Parts: sequence; C-alpha cells; structure tokens
Amino acid sequence: MSQFKSFLLVLFLCAFAPLCFSSRTKGGYLYPQYYDHSCPKAQEIVMSVVAKAVAREARMAASLLRLLFHDCFVQGCDASILLDSSGSIVSEKGSNPNRNSARGFEVLDEIKSALEKECPNTVSCADLLAIAARDSTVLCGGPSWEVPLGRKDSRGASLSGSNNNIPAPNNTFQTILTKFKRQGLNVVDLVALSGSHTIGKARCTTFRQRIYNQSGNGQPDYSLDQSYAAQLRTRCPRSGGDQNLFFLDFVSPTKFDNSYFKNILASKGLLNSDQVLLTKSEASMELVKKYAENSGIFFQQFAESMIKMGNISPLTGSRGEIRKSCRKINS
Repeated sequence: MSQFKSFLLVLFLCAFAPLCFSSRTKGGYLYPQYYDHSCPKAQEIVMSVVAKAVAREARMAASLLRLLFHDCFVQGCDASILLDSSGSIVSEKGSNPNRNSARGFEVLDEIKSALEKECPNTVSCADLLAIAARDSTVLCGGPSWEVPLGRKDSRGASLSGSNNNIPAPNNTFQTILTKFKRQGLNVVDLVALSGSHTIGKARCTTFRQRIYNQSGNGQPDYSLDQSYAAQLRTRCPRSGGDQNLFFLDFVSPTKFDNSYFKNILASKGLLNSDQVLLTKSEASMELVKKYAENSGIFFQQFAESMIKMGNISPLTGSRGEIRKSCRKINS
C-alpha cells in the first residue's frame, strides 16, 4: 500500500513539474520544457543556426535580440513582426521603428526551415524568436536563462501598434517609462533591458538631433561628452548619411558586458534614450550606477527582465497558430 502511495505521489509531482518552472501570463502558462517530448532538439537547432549567423556577422546577435523587443511591445510576443504584407495584413516591418533597421529575418527563416524538417507544425515562430534572442545574448558573453515556451503565432500584425508602442530614441524618459509600464514592465526592467545596447549599432538618423540641434536652438546636447560628439559629427553630417552606422557601445561593441552603463556615466551614451537614464530620473540613475559597478547584478536582472518581457500577452492553447512560414499566416 505504501508503495502504491509513493507511486501516486511521484505521478502527481511529475504531472505538475512543468508548472513549478512555468510563467503565468495574461495568456496562459509558458514553461521551458514545452517541447521536450514534441521536439526535443528544438533548442539545439536554434542555437546551431544562430551561432553560424553570429559567426558570419557579429552584429546579427543584436539584430535578433532587438526583433524580440519590437515583437513583444506590439500586441505581445506573437511573432507579428515577422509577417510580410499580404492580403489584409500590413506588415510591421514598414513602421518607423523597423523600416530600414529591423533585420535578421533570413536567419529566422533558416531556423524555421530546420525546425519544420525535424518536427513539422510544432515549434512556433514566437518561441523560436524568444530562444534566438537568448542565444544571441549568450554567444556575445552575456547571461543565459531558461526560456519559458508555449507561445502561438498571431494571425495578424499591427502597424499602428508598432509605430506607437515601441520606445523611440528621442522620446523623453517619462514617455519611455510609460511605454514600458503599458507592457507591465517597470523602471528596473527599463534600465536592465536598455543594457542590450551593449551590443549592436545605431544609424546616424537616430541621434543626429543630439549632436547638432538638441533643443531647436542650433546647439548640441550638452549632456553628451563634447569630444565624443565631435567624433560622431565626422561621420554623421547635418544632412545625408542617414544610414551610416555607429556602435552603441564603442568600448566593447560586440561583447555583452556592462560597458554600456560605464559609457553613460562618462556622458557617452549614444542615443538620447540612453543618456536620459542618468539625467532624468533618480531611480534610473541609481540603477545605471549599480550595473556599471557590478556586471553580475546587471546580468541577473537582464535575464529576469527578458523572461518578464517574453511573457507579455502570449497566445496560448487554442489561440493563434503554429505558422509553417514565419512570414505568412497559414492558409
């Protein structure tokens, strides 16, 4: 009898084990073991393709990480950003935050193709994007985390959501914080997730105003180190050169570390949205200092905030679908 009770206890624990590691979201439960039986090699396949892509071009890690941000901030983490325009769908790729800058779609196509070969109609584009963002961070020397899984893909996109919900480089601190709070994120998440700017590049057009005419009086932003500003002006002219690229973290541009926060303390944050973390809020200033001093604390919080962001309004259960191609809804 006692053996039977032990057996029942084990059975009970096994049945609810996924919930112990799961994330309760507005949409339902996500948990890291979601594909353990239906597609056990899923995460291995994603890492393999991402590693090759990042080896070919280091910038790709930042591009894939950015895609997840821009996906989750628009109607939740549902791979809506990956849809091309077709029929009644107007792609988010043409929005102001994404046009001429969102990239890495071919890498996700390659991942999806490999996953469909291994286990057809099983792994969602929303999940593979969440895994690819984690792998991109790890490949650059950043923290790792278990990605909660089980998202479905949307059957639509929101161009207006993309234009309105994603924080812009020239937004005020308060506007950026409001956009984060709208997604259930707070000032700690805002500062930690901004730390993703430790890798990647930004276009001249995203910070030109800072180096020439910050307040409409023909003067540069004096919260920006002026020798750094002069250096930026050599390749970012008053007009033209919109697409010229600059490292977001010029100290260690391809290494995921806490240099980004040290740069901000030295008045060398590239974007206005970077520097305002120091100059416009006591709470965010303290966090910038904390992360600049201790990369371990930054890494831990970044991982926690990425999980939290990945839990924004996922489609689960019978809501949404598993797209065969990430670029279009199933017919």
